[in-house]
Amino acid sequence: MNNYISDLKALYKSKKKVIKERLKEFRETSKESDERIFAELCFCICTPQSRAKSAWFNAIHPLMNSGKLRTCSKSELMNCLKKSGVRFHRTKAGYIVLARRLFGRKGVKLKLYEFENVFELRDFLVKNVKGLGLKEASHFLRNIGLGEGLAILDRHILRNLVRLGVIDEMPNSLTRKGYLEIEENVKKFSERIKIPMDELDLLLWFKETGEVFK
Repeated sequence: MNNYISDLKALYKSKKKVIKERLKEFRETSKESDERIFAELCFCICTPQSRAKSAWFNAIHPLMNSGKLRTCSKSELMNCLKKSGVRFHRTKAGYIVLARRLFGRKGVKLKLYEFENVFELRDFLVKNVKGLGLKEASHFLRNIGLGEGLAILDRHILRNLVRLGVIDEMPNSLTRKGYLEIEENVKKFSERIKIPMDELDLLLWFKETGEVFK
């Protein structure tokens, strides 16, 4: 375990600049249009059990650029997700349509600043946006530069947390209580090894995939 942590620190030292630049790009996203931010929300709805790069580059990004992300029919959206290899494309297309209705003309951007802290904002998203659990809501907030202090607990991260001794074993499923308990453990671990949580997440993703995407 100590060797694993040492290796992680060495990797962080070599990739620290790239990771910080990526997080800076995420923070810049929060200054962009509501359409751009809504696209990130849709992306995070699509990512569970699907390839993130395909969901973004082959579906959400083209729809955003064409102006159709908010206007195309559910069937058109569904077909686009299907062609891009997004699993459960019917369900996820429905979730995106519901998200359009939820935020309406006011959009997502204004809603982000109605809450006192990011944890309250995350809870709002989980309760009101179909298709977003704690993991997906944290992912969305990280991708628009608001993820400091949040953990994105997908299976890749959880596997590494076991190796690092942050948790004892891979959970079969995560309740809200279990998610928040692990998130608190990650916070303490990041403070101990002096790698901020948002940087630690991208570092572990790089370790798994060999790239820093989102």
